[in-house]
Amino acid sequence: MKTTLIFLILFVSKLYGQQVNNYCKEIDNIALSEGRTYTRVSVANEATFASQNFDVKYYRCEWTIDPAVRYISGKVTSYYVITVATDTITYDLMDDLIVDSISQGNKLLSFEHLNNIVKINFDTKKSAGTLDSVTIFYQGIPPNTGFGSFVTGNHTGTPVMWTLSEPYGSRDWWPCKNGLDDKADSIDVIITAPAAYTAASNGLRQSIITTRTNKTTHWKHRYPIATYLICIAITNYDEFTDSVQIGTVNLPMQTFCYPEFLSIFQTNTPLVLATLQYYSSVFGDYPFIKEKYGHVQFGWSGGQEHQTSTFIASPNENLMSHELAHQWFGDKITCKSWQDIWLNEGFATHLASMDFEKKYPATIISTRKSEIANITSKPGGSVWVDDTTNVNRIFDGRLSYRKGSHLLYMLRWKLGDSIFFRGIRKYFNDSTISFGFAKTDDLKRNLEEVSGIDLTKFFEEWFYGQGYPTYNVEWQQLGNDHVKIKVNQTTSDPSVSFFELPVALQFKNATQEKTIIIDNKFNGEIFFEQMGFIADTVIIDPDYWLITKNNTSQKVVDNTSAQNIIEVFPSPFINSFNVYIRNFSFPKADLKMFDATGKLVYKTSVSLSSSSFTEINTQQFAKGIYVLKVEAGNSFKFAKKILKQ
Repeated sequence: MKTTLIFLILFVSKLYGQQVNNYCKEIDNIALSEGRTYTRVSVANEATFASQNFDVKYYRCEWTIDPAVRYISGKVTSYYVITVATDTITYDLMDDLIVDSISQGNKLLSFEHLNNIVKINFDTKKSAGTLDSVTIFYQGIPPNTGFGSFVTGNHTGTPVMWTLSEPYGSRDWWPCKNGLDDKADSIDVIITAPAAYTAASNGLRQSIITTRTNKTTHWKHRYPIATYLICIAITNYDEFTDSVQIGTVNLPMQTFCYPEFLSIFQTNTPLVLATLQYYSSVFGDYPFIKEKYGHVQFGWSGGQEHQTSTFIASPNENLMSHELAHQWFGDKITCKSWQDIWLNEGFATHLASMDFEKKYPATIISTRKSEIANITSKPGGSVWVDDTTNVNRIFDGRLSYRKGSHLLYMLRWKLGDSIFFRGIRKYFNDSTISFGFAKTDDLKRNLEEVSGIDLTKFFEEWFYGQGYPTYNVEWQQLGNDHVKIKVNQTTSDPSVSFFELPVALQFKNATQEKTIIIDNKFNGEIFFEQMGFIADTVIIDPDYWLITKNNTSQKVVDNTSAQNIIEVFPSPFINSFNVYIRNFSFPKADLKMFDATGKLVYKTSVSLSSSSFTEINTQQFAKGIYVLKVEAGNSFKFAKKILKQ
């Protein structure tokens, strides 16, 4: 069916002010357009039904395609290792396509093609460890599901064809293992099309053979690759190549674009070259550094991170940053389940935000604030995908993209950037998942190994749990230097009763400010902090690291009418603690500290003309429980248990 192409023509302004205004909107467009892109898939049979008794090592895909005709014919040869002794293996392939024959060497094999499965029968049982291959010859019209996984259309009257297989669409147009469980170690893609057209795919182009009527293009990719990341696109592309230095490697950047878009692609492509260097410096070299990175223009309004060959509608700066980030997170390491799609999309969104924060630091607060407002626009929703049959849910912009990205912001805040990025690099190079598949537990394990911090509760609350906290901070000035802080929290969804987080509080007056960080572990928790000045305002999470909404703070007036007020803090303490005494009618008070046996270990007297702060140094005391007693006159006695850690 002839498809009217949708082009998103965005002018990426070099003016700083326009970047500030457009940044948040561009993030919205990426999430929404990618979500729309994926809705074309029928989800009745959302998982792979290929058998699990063999491990694919290599695909050689030979296709004949005319972009003016919705049709594919060719053969796919796969090399594999038998993992469980068997006399059959099965591949995924939609019933709409016709399998002509299947061969093993010079021998034809019997097969059945029913219920979107190709079952191949061997003459004899194959033992585990056997390396073998089969070639499937097939043809037909890939199923038409709107802007589907195999698309034909036109741009300015010229035919164009492209593929977009995420999450379940590979089987729509070629026989494969369609799930997130088996990466081929390498692929060759050989495309024959009418001579007027250029064909793009993954990896490095090996050759172009042109006859009077046809052009055959051979692409080779020698890195492990998930099935849905294998791609082809064909039209009258203009082609140009840039390059970027990554360490000692001069990496080619190959672009295929429609002739009518050549100028804007040539102008904007250098923007992604700087980002290639930035991501490589933070996370490790570009994962496919022996080959290339590239852009291929296609007729949708978003992008798709095909390995080494990203498909984009137009060279928008944020779109390019987002899709490039997937080469690290999504391509080298691919989510093992669509429930963990945030390992692809949350990371790509976060890396694009990092890129923009580096380039345009004045936008940091406004951008984070806008993203958090979107996340908290509804009270519920988890980063964990609870329904993988719903493609809109998998690619939910609010949850998989933004909340996933801000889950990483909060991990950075909790662990500190140094530990966080060391943990991410360890995750990225983890031999058990590198160039393979990962789940959220793999990320958690690597971060815990580097930080030494148990993150179980964090992921229970922020990955599996729904909603967000709202803080109410009550604070009271104690003398000229100290404050007493009470932190209350409500949550937007009952799945989480309390979110444990370190929270930044910025205390200010007209001339001074100071930010303190409190590690809030329970509702109504009280903290005492030395401020050094009298504040009049408190701002909660001033740099917008946390997913929160409708936070409030209020200053509580000191109770000057109450008599004989004593505050002891912090509790527990390490090397010292403070005693704050006020509104006493006595001229002085005695402070005594006793150990667990009742032995007096410390004694001092303080003047009480108005109020008194006393710091007691406890470095010389052993860890344990002590009793602090305050005595004044003949009638006032106060006792409190305190703990030294």
